[in-house]
Amino acid sequence: MSVVVIGTGHAGVAVAAELRAAGFAGSITLLGEEAEPPYERPPLSKTGRCVPLRPDAFYERHAIEVVLGARVVRIDRSGRELRLASGARLPYRNLILATGARPRRLRLPGEGLSRVLELRSLADARLLDQRLRPGLRLVVVGGGYLGLEVAARAQGLGCRVTVIEAGRRLLPRVAGEALAEHLRVRHASAGITVVTGARVIGLPPGRVELAGRPAVRCDAVLVAAGAEPRAELAAAAGLGCEDGILVDRRGRTGDPAVHALGDVTRRPVMGYGEALRLESVPSALEQARAVAADLCGLPERPGEVPWFWSDQHELKVRTAGLPGGAQIVTRADGDALAVFHVRDGIVRAVETVNAAREFAEGKRLIGERVRVTEFQEEFRKAALPGRCRMASSPHSESAQIQ
Repeated sequence: MSVVVIGTGHAGVAVAAELRAAGFAGSITLLGEEAEPPYERPPLSKTGRCVPLRPDAFYERHAIEVVLGARVVRIDRSGRELRLASGARLPYRNLILATGARPRRLRLPGEGLSRVLELRSLADARLLDQRLRPGLRLVVVGGGYLGLEVAARAQGLGCRVTVIEAGRRLLPRVAGEALAEHLRVRHASAGITVVTGARVIGLPPGRVELAGRPAVRCDAVLVAAGAEPRAELAAAAGLGCEDGILVDRRGRTGDPAVHALGDVTRRPVMGYGEALRLESVPSALEQARAVAADLCGLPERPGEVPWFWSDQHELKVRTAGLPGGAQIVTRADGDALAVFHVRDGIVRAVETVNAAREFAEGKRLIGERVRVTEFQEEFRKAALPGRCRMASSPHSESAQIQ
């Protein structure tokens, strides 16, 4: 029995490792477009360093063949065969798609200029590092996690940084108000200019043009406006796609011979009642275990609480669950912050900064679906004097903690 995995990022390497750990004895082939051996992507924005996902000896020890510089151009599902750009054909018994995501393009005038950068690959990171130097005027278009991580690193290298976000606040799609404001204050205190509610309309040489506002002068631009799934292969092969490849909890597509996982997929998420596309390493690792169990005929694994991390300046940001539209309980002490979200009477999310204990406790409460009354008592026990207050969103419930 042979398994071919398209993609050598976290998801692709993890599913190969999990297959061997689950006792899979057939051949495993990993296909990667890049010439670089598999590496971690999160450090590219946080530190700029290249960190191998596994030592070279790992692949040899576990009989995992890694083929680099191999771009798949077509999936022939009826013949169970892949066609590569080189003209080669590769048969498979089972196929796993881990093609990831690419930076979302703004499609604006000037976006193709050499001074306009993006960050997804090691080649992108190397090009960015060549530009970052003391005094460089860098504009980061996008106030999401990736943009803020690069902004913090560039500021630490002596760059003059401006972050431009189209939404009314930072992290508009992935974080609550309290966490977004906490991070804005920290970035501003470091000397980073944060501009929100600003729509970019052009990227001509030497500046970023904004709708209804003065242009921002700069030497380089990093576009960090989100990511889109690389689902073209799957869609062309007739697999179900909707903002990603649609899979079930075990990573199954509509074809019994094809699984998918990682940033390219939309999947059911425990406790949230809908299919979501989660771009995180923990999500990819959870899916890798589920796919390996399915291919090896093992029982379905229980769902895990989704979580995510980000490093900015000296801040360790950790979140679990999916925030928004709920009552919010906060704890704050200097740089530390913990924000608990409650929805339908259940603890649904926790957002923390430099607060490892609250993150671990919040993740447990989410997994155990703790109700508000129980949560209030546990929160009272854990809270330190002077650090507990209640903040309510416009859609919150009315329970209070005194």
